[in-house]
Amino acid sequence: MPTAASSPRRSDAPLDPPDPDPVEAEQGYLDRAYLLLAQMERRAAAAERDAAERAPGDWDATVAQRRLLERLASLREDGSPLCFGRIDEERGTAWHIGRRHVEDESGDPFVVDWRASVAVPFYRATFAHPLDLRRRRRFLLDGRRLEEVLEEDFADPDTVGRTSAAGLPDPLLATLGRARSGEMHDIVATIAADQDRIIRAPTDRTVVVQGGPGTGKTAVGLHRAAFLLYEHRQRLEREGVLVLGPNRLFLAYIAQVLPSLGEVAVTQTTLPGLVTAWPVRAEESAPAARLKGDPRMAAVLAAEADAALRPAPGDVHVATRWGSVRLGAKTLDELLDAARVSGGTARDRRSRFRRALSATVAHQLSDRRGSAADESVVAQDLAADRRLQVVLERMWPAQSAPALLRRFYSRARTGAARAGGLDSTEVGLLARAPRRSVRDEPWTEADLALLDEAQSLLAAPPRRYGHVVVDEAQDLSPMALRMVGRRSLDGRSLTVLGDLGQATAPGAPGDWGATLAALGDPPGAAVEELHLGYRVPAAIMDLANHFLAEAAPHLRPTRSVRTTDDAPDIRAVAGGALVDELVASARLLSAAHHTVAAIGVAAQLEELAPQLRERGLATDPPGRPPRAGFLALVRPEEAKGLEFDAVIIVEPGALVALPGGTGLLYIALTRAVQRLTVLHERALPPGLGLPRG
Repeated sequence: MPTAASSPRRSDAPLDPPDPDPVEAEQGYLDRAYLLLAQMERRAAAAERDAAERAPGDWDATVAQRRLLERLASLREDGSPLCFGRIDEERGTAWHIGRRHVEDESGDPFVVDWRASVAVPFYRATFAHPLDLRRRRRFLLDGRRLEEVLEEDFADPDTVGRTSAAGLPDPLLATLGRARSGEMHDIVATIAADQDRIIRAPTDRTVVVQGGPGTGKTAVGLHRAAFLLYEHRQRLEREGVLVLGPNRLFLAYIAQVLPSLGEVAVTQTTLPGLVTAWPVRAEESAPAARLKGDPRMAAVLAAEADAALRPAPGDVHVATRWGSVRLGAKTLDELLDAARVSGGTARDRRSRFRRALSATVAHQLSDRRGSAADESVVAQDLAADRRLQVVLERMWPAQSAPALLRRFYSRARTGAARAGGLDSTEVGLLARAPRRSVRDEPWTEADLALLDEAQSLLAAPPRRYGHVVVDEAQDLSPMALRMVGRRSLDGRSLTVLGDLGQATAPGAPGDWGATLAALGDPPGAAVEELHLGYRVPAAIMDLANHFLAEAAPHLRPTRSVRTTDDAPDIRAVAGGALVDELVASARLLSAAHHTVAAIGVAAQLEELAPQLRERGLATDPPGRPPRAGFLALVRPEEAKGLEFDAVIIVEPGALVALPGGTGLLYIALTRAVQRLTVLHERALPPGLGLPRG
């Protein structure tokens, strides 16, 4: 049944006394909230049907129908708890906080969206700074069923901060204890105060979030996108929000976070997904990839584009309907030089050159005739003059991004390389013979940022968005970061997420200052650090931090505030028994946990996969999202940002033998949120030689 708090109170009356049975009272409130949400959905569905009937021939109705379809998608109940808490202000108003707005029959708020300003104290109030709250309730829920109400009375210190010994609110502990489903979930019920401040940062500010494993930086970035869509709905739904992940596996993992928050006007993709016209067909050495990511390559490409321009071959006679006009080579060169430095893309400047030529011819004709010649008609005549067009195309040819880069690679020892300051050794890394056709060029992943740079130089900027979120940004080269920055409409509304301790890609800048410089030094940019880890157990995090100290000694290690009874299990395996031990461990862990992964070097995983299947163990190859009942085989490079209930690291010594191997081992060690097992035949890397847990 509805209680005294059935709707927000806006009086200065004192708080009602505590409910004799808060679980029963709040359950009644939640039940009514679901009924009201269903009514809202039915109203939206009826409005959408009406708009659909009027849509043919009615543009306004078509637009309305699209918006109503998006609203319907946001209102559909997806099984996540609708309401997860309540706050009572000192002045007497009570607010129920949830993942979306719910209103009653009168249009008054019944559940307040977590992004509303009134919800801020729910996340930030403490006994020392209660933010004008008298009481806070947190709900422990199982679907729609309320299991427990945790109440904090800010006038009674004994009730405040009801937490575990580790200092975590019980709802967060309950969340952390649940098995991984193979997908990331939203954290709206358990956002910490330091995370909330980042989430609510202004839209016109670039925020870099440095956070170690388990600190929630990815969730913070996605929730910031959801918050900005709430705060600037009309603009950002028009301009769009872009979320960039490191690979498709990661995107599959985070895919449902924003839809679960009711946000569907978001594009989620990878950097290669932005430039699908140029598929990746080849790999290259780390030195070559590092050089292609160097910011000097921007100057190299600009010089290569400029090198295609040629001086006039001599004087030119052009034919018009009013007679022939002689254009001297000097005049042509002056027109070309003026357009060359006029700014904009090469296509814009090339068009400017041709318009200036038409204007010059029209001026000469006007002087000769004593009356103005129509410049547009002159331009038509010049376009029909084939000899002139041959000359103009030689002076300023049309260029495409792939043709420009292909040309540069085929003659890399020319002036364009010198313009970027490349030395002879570096030039040798880039030089390659062209394939028979541009379509056959073996583009690499590092080429994509160069192709995008060339496209922006030659033709037009890419599709730009009102806000851009980029995750695992520590691995992006300066040229890749320029590619990201071009996607921002104003160059400053970005959320940049990463952990320098997990940087393993060639050409990664190594510090956030260099990252911001590659993004154009957005004004007001700030680097925020998350130091508390909520997900990886302390015993695992402490073990991993030994390798962080070697991989990135300048970073402050993550301190996990979560304790469990399960210490890392590090086991030596007799020679030839690795496969059998892996099968036994995987079956044991799968019986107790939802998602289990084996992490190892790519070659070893390829060798292990058929042997595991021969022994009847269901496995998924690298690149597949985790799922229950299957052992996921995961390369450490692809594991960034992912979580599994249990992880088995296979031969850590083989991991550290790879380039950047210490960082790869650090990544592998921090993917487990429940159990960590290490199996090895060869010697352990120093720091893992611990007694069996």
